[in-house]
Amino acid sequence: MDRRNFLKTIPAAALALSGPALLNNSAAEAAAPFAKNRAPGFYRMPLGDYEITALSDGTIPLPLDKLYRGTTPEHVEEALGEVFLKLPAQVSVNAYLVNTGDRLVLIDAGTGSLLGPSLGKVPQALAAAGYRPEQVDAVILTHIHTDHSGGLMLDGARVFPNATVHVNRREVDYWLDAARRAAAPEAKRSMFDEAAASVKSYEKAGRLKTFGDNEDPIPGFRSIWRPGHTPGHSSIVVESGGETFVAWGDITHGDVLQFDEPKVTIDFDEDPVQAANNRKAAFAEAVEQRYWVAGAHIAFPGIGHVRTDSTEYDWVPANYRAG
Repeated sequence: MDRRNFLKTIPAAALALSGPALLNNSAAEAAAPFAKNRAPGFYRMPLGDYEITALSDGTIPLPLDKLYRGTTPEHVEEALGEVFLKLPAQVSVNAYLVNTGDRLVLIDAGTGSLLGPSLGKVPQALAAAGYRPEQVDAVILTHIHTDHSGGLMLDGARVFPNATVHVNRREVDYWLDAARRAAAPEAKRSMFDEAAASVKSYEKAGRLKTFGDNEDPIPGFRSIWRPGHTPGHSSIVVESGGETFVAWGDITHGDVLQFDEPKVTIDFDEDPVQAANNRKAAFAEAVEQRYWVAGAHIAFPGIGHVRTDSTEYDWVPANYRAG
């Protein structure tokens, strides 16, 4: 008798009797607590002969209705609600690793331990992507706000011991100026303190270098000076094989309202008018040149394109690719 015929001979009553017990045991064995943690976030894409790896530092809930300027809280809530987002909105913090084949260049470094447990994940993402911090040759900062430079240090030690940090000269002159810190409102002084804590150790080690407006931070990488958010805020341009990738920095916070309404600024902008003007210029250039854009605060991996639509501009996320 073969297996199929043997099973046909099993009495139905026996199956009925044993069935509930089997089901109950199976259900009991399947029960488990919710796994609330997530795998480290990284996403790879080719760029000509280079490889780009987006690294997630995590997300942070922001009350954008209270932080956006040039609009109303009601309008912000309505606009976010139209794309199924609730307040406070979860906003990504992203960094980007460029492998040129002979060097590793990190664009922005995340928050480190400075902004809470939901952030500071760049080291884990880097490890999951197959790299070690000591392999990073250079770190280019779009600017020195804490969520871009805080990840340079951890427990008083340089996270990237073999890397030189490159940043626009205006950023260093602004954030490391003791007189400017003393003149700043009390609530803002922590930003100066965190900036100093993040980059001073690299400076002492001779591993902090500055570049001028629109100058190349390092060979093969260009910068576009786009001030307003901060004095030296710069987008970083990578080109290979006829393709272009522009790490925007903080041209936008989110991927909804500011594309439809570029005039809307955010409380973190040092010069809101200048920030709004440079945002619109960045949008227009991205549309015209059709290059890849990477936004530090666009939903991870934050890579995509910009197009025009009936309400100014629209964000088009990169189509996911597994290989």
